[in-house]
Amino acid sequence: MSQNPPCSGLPRVATLEDLVERDKDHDCAGFGPHHICVRVAAVANLPSRFGRFKIVAFWNNRDGKEHVAIVHGDAMGTQDLPTRLHSECLTGDVMGSLRCDCRDQLEVALRKIAAYERGVILYMRQEGRGIGLINKIKAYALQDKGLDTVDANLALGFRDDERDYAVAAHMLTSLNVGSIRLMTNNPKKIRALEELGIKVGDRIPHVIPANEWDRFYLETKATRSGHLIEFEGKPHLPEQDDPVIIEA
Repeated sequence: MSQNPPCSGLPRVATLEDLVERDKDHDCAGFGPHHICVRVAAVANLPSRFGRFKIVAFWNNRDGKEHVAIVHGDAMGTQDLPTRLHSECLTGDVMGSLRCDCRDQLEVALRKIAAYERGVILYMRQEGRGIGLINKIKAYALQDKGLDTVDANLALGFRDDERDYAVAAHMLTSLNVGSIRLMTNNPKKIRALEELGIKVGDRIPHVIPANEWDRFYLETKATRSGHLIEFEGKPHLPEQDDPVIIEA
């Protein structure tokens, strides 16, 4: 059941940089069962190969991790803001692993957001769907023996997905975002944000075509985790991005 954000009355300020001063003494009842409160800690320019952004760093009272918002254009106080929540993936984002589509999802999202008048990517430090890097590598080892990603997580004593979106919900509220268009293939992510009081007006599909190494991973996302992904043998969706080019 949806709830009203606990700090939806945060004062509006003129610039992203002003958020640091506004939030220096911020303390609220918090989002979700763990009462998560965040504060904007730092803001800086972030020119990148994908476009010009500003990066907003957040402190939170829950996990000690440093989550960031990558903001394009005038995003504060807007409605229907194109938004992507990207969970950290060291092996994919940094090392270019082909076991998953994470790096391609991040790069395509950065390009898409940069092409809009405004938008935001929340880069969430939730490695391995929330189980952490070491456990993700343990899950990889089980997958090498034939388990899919869901059964590997279960074998390690975790749920399919251990991510918590309360930090992300507060980050959006801190930016005074009224509603979002969420770039995702995961209906559960939409429901989780709505239950935290975030208004999701629309879904922007974000499908990356499979390669030979991540096909089973993506099929598992679709068949067992409920992600909205199509595969060969079915019509190619117009919102799917061009196939990933793998260098030899």
